[in-house]
Amino acid sequence: MCIYHIPVLLRESIAALAIKPSGIYVDATFGGGGHSREILNQLGNGGVLLGFDQDPDTRENIPDDKRFQWIQSNFRYVHNFCRYKGYPLADGILADLGVSWHQFDTGERGFSFRFDSPLDMRMNRNSSLTAAQVLNRYTPEKLEELFFQYAELPNARALARAVVAERELGELRTTADLHRALGNFIPKAGNHKFLAKIYQALRIEVNGEMQALEGFLSQTVPLLKPGGRLVVITYHSLEDRMVKHFIRQACSNKLLEPITKKPVLPSEEEIQANPRARSAKMRAAERTEERGNG
Repeated sequence: MCIYHIPVLLRESIAALAIKPSGIYVDATFGGGGHSREILNQLGNGGVLLGFDQDPDTRENIPDDKRFQWIQSNFRYVHNFCRYKGYPLADGILADLGVSWHQFDTGERGFSFRFDSPLDMRMNRNSSLTAAQVLNRYTPEKLEELFFQYAELPNARALARAVVAERELGELRTTADLHRALGNFIPKAGNHKFLAKIYQALRIEVNGEMQALEGFLSQTVPLLKPGGRLVVITYHSLEDRMVKHFIRQACSNKLLEPITKKPVLPSEEEIQANPRARSAKMRAAERTEERGNG
């Protein structure tokens, strides 16, 4: 059996949730279920855990536990689904924003530059937009914006022009087509880092990740009980800045109180065991006792 995913900052994130045995918890990014299983280990018979994931492949990881409810949905709809399920308030919300090993290692999903595969990159394979459509249909200006904003590459305009020039010869359908289009820009040394940024930008665009994260964060405060905890693990600067700004703003409005003054990073031991944890940062905050109009 292959490993679907190794949960990152597992001990630290579960500790930050301060789990109550009879509490109601939300794993907003169920994935391989590693964080969910540890939450269930600490819940009593009266506890409830709702696990969200838009990828139907994660159904295979559902624990056989009556306290767990799996919801196939993007976490941007977390509050509506929790209310629909009869849990309008939660004691804790956890979100691990990383792409799972399974998605990276399943070549036909198109998430990794290690495979010659279709340019797909959809988390939810029922959605319509693919990476191929982005590369073949977006205007040069929109491609430039994408590479600059989501890949944070200074030569975004030249990269966009290279993609447009290549697609004029024929549609870009596979990762090999993309690599050929960007061939002059892929460095001989450090090519993995460059390609990772390109693939990150495309994945973020295809899945509307920044918009989904913004929508999710805006729902966490009204979903949390007083004293309830929000824990978010990010993997790149765009996500971390958004989470940091959200928590800071909510704290200034006295809706949240910070638990982590600075982001919690994985230990060297964890990075040795799981190199994909290297870029992880965890931030956590607690709902204030006064809910106001939230």
